Amino acid sequence: MILVTGATGILGRVIALELLKQGKDVRATKRKSSNLKEVRDSYQFYTDQPDFYFDKIQWIDTDFESIESLQESLKGVDEVYHCAAKVSFNPRDDKELFKTNIEGTKNLLYAIDSTKVKKFLFVSSIAVLDGYNEAGMMDENSDFNEKLEHSSYAISKHLSEMEVWRAHYEGLPSIIINPGVIIGTGNWGNSSGDLFKKSSHSRTFPGGTAYVDVRDVAKISVELIDKNAFGERFIIISENEKFRLVSDKVRTALGKPKAKLVPEFIYKVLPIISFLFGWLFPILKLMSKNNIETVRTDSKVSNQKITEFLNYQFIPVSESIDFHLKNYMESQKKNK
Repeated sequence: MILVTGATGILGRVIALELLKQGKDVRATKRKSSNLKEVRDSYQFYTDQPDFYFDKIQWIDTDFESIESLQESLKGVDEVYHCAAKVSFNPRDDKELFKTNIEGTKNLLYAIDSTKVKKFLFVSSIAVLDGYNEAGMMDENSDFNEKLEHSSYAISKHLSEMEVWRAHYEGLPSIIINPGVIIGTGNWGNSSGDLFKKSSHSRTFPGGTAYVDVRDVAKISVELIDKNAFGERFIIISENEKFRLVSDKVRTALGKPKAKLVPEFIYKVLPIISFLFGWLFPILKLMSKNNIETVRTDSKVSNQKITEFLNYQFIPVSESIDFHLKNYMESQKKNK
């Protein structure tokens, strides 16, 4: 039995589907309030047999604050894909970020009996990467630098990674993957699932980030587990692309003109406002100097390690956007 946590999320659902396609038995954690119909509906975009595969999932309500609940979810399990996480850069979510990402991971690892669970994969993020190699790229050796300013999300992922490595050295064979911004279908209002809505705005930024298709992340995750690539970290990205690429495609699909760039003077004003009033209005911390610099500059993240390790060919970002944007548009029409 394989346990997938966060299986109602944009990635967890596709990892579960990938495992099911290979004939594996899958148990998936969920909250009591989770929208399983939304997950079932999203499967129609990934397979010709959405109901067949969805009905094979053994769903289980799990409280990550309860060791007993986690132990119940782990009964008979020998592999775990830990995808459950909170993704947010809004300061008002800081408390939930640390509770879900750090404490949730810590509790899960504590509940695991390493004599029974033989394989563990943790989904982290490129947000934890700092520093560049000789080629001017971030890679798997770009360790988190505590002296630099980071978002609470990045900190929560870094500290979660530390828990995973501790468990690995204590006997739980583990792998960590660091995906870029995941482009996927479903879960439209949350985390990466909100990508298209946010990209529909009339203004965009000049910088870019590293993107990857959810189908690639799922396939790679399963293949890494099968190859027993324990004790390793792998960056999972397809390409570094401009924010404008997504914005232009989304706005064109909506019949809107291409977005204009945010005026240059804004980048000078916002950090000052953030510094002066961020303590009073936490939302203004989103406009910190570090965050502003992030959206102004191009991402430089390398996928060389995973490409060579698996001889893997990624779905091009442009093709990925076209596929999932079409699904997004269809879903929006149905929900009107």
